Amino acid sequence: MKAHLTIKTILAWTILLLSWSPQVVVSQVVETNKGEVEFTSHVPLHTFSGVSKELVGKIDFGTGTVDFYVDLSSLKTGIGKRDKDMRTTLEVDQYPFAEFFGSFTKPMNLDLTSDLAVEVKGDFSIHGVSKEVTITGTLKKKGLSWQLDASWSLLLSDYNIEPPKLLIMKVDEKQDIRISSLLSPESK
Repeated sequence: MKAHLTIKTILAWTILLLSWSPQVVVSQVVETNKGEVEFTSHVPLHTFSGVSKELVGKIDFGTGTVDFYVDLSSLKTGIGKRDKDMRTTLEVDQYPFAEFFGSFTKPMNLDLTSDLAVEVKGDFSIHGVSKEVTITGTLKKKGLSWQLDASWSLLLSDYNIEPPKLLIMKVDEKQDIRISSLLSPESK
């Protein structure tokens, strides 16, 4: 009788282990409230950047959703007048945030120890306009956290933003965006 019980126990454990899904690990939610976003802008004979270290975001590996936003008034270029002009151009009093909400385009193996190439598709919203975009980046496991680095470009006209100009020099239509963030397990 004892041997029969042991076989039942082994069989039950085997079935349990075979039916175990990585989804248990994948349902992890990670978040940040101190990520970095940087834009790079070009004018004739000059390039400048603006940075915010107040990127807020969350990745839910269980649902595959990604949600990030930044308060545009936190962007700094290093020149006060340019920052003020940028906030005026972006109309931050009326449209204070830029946000991306989307999903991973394919399932991921989160057990990898090397960089994981990721692609998300969703809506990027700024200046009251939302456009579907696809963004590529990398995720790298760091203990219980994940380092995210991603970049893409946007055209100001797609978001009804008039590129600012000084005399005859106009800011380029194309803006390069980069985000970098360490996301840690969601605090409950």
